[in-house]
Amino acid sequence: MHRFSAMKIKNTILIFFILNLFFILPSYSDSEYFTEGKKFFDQKNYQKSKFLFERDIVFNPKNTKSYLYLAKIFDSKKNDEEQEKNLNTVLLLDPSSEQGLYMLIKLKLSQSDFSKSKELIEQFNLVCSSLCSKKQEIMKKLNYFLTENEAN
Repeated sequence: MHRFSAMKIKNTILIFFILNLFFILPSYSDSEYFTEGKKFFDQKNYQKSKFLFERDIVFNPKNTKSYLYLAKIFDSKKNDEEQEKNLNTVLLLDPSSEQGLYMLIKLKLSQSDFSKSKELIEQFNLVCSSLCSKKQEIMKKLNYFLTENEAN
């Protein structure tokens, strides 16, 4: 009988602990992390927005928008490695992401990775719909870098 009481107490404590976890966690719903992160991003509060986008990814690991905004944050901080990681994740989850392709093309051009830039431009040309106006800008940059490279 004594054993039964100890087990009952352990189960009660366990249930109490699990229920408390739900109340201790922040009151954001999963989609609110991105929304709040976007608000802070628009206010240029990159530290808070980065935290919220990362938090959103924990609950929504396939949310390409959070990865894209993290890439934008790392772009503003000139952290090419982290920017590229996030852009590659965006394109892994959504290969037709115009914004992701455009940002990665710009990054690869700045790194003088012309072969990867050409490959990405071809992919961009196939999927562009809202950012098609950027094609000319991209091609101009690629041609500029190619002529500069040939001159050296």
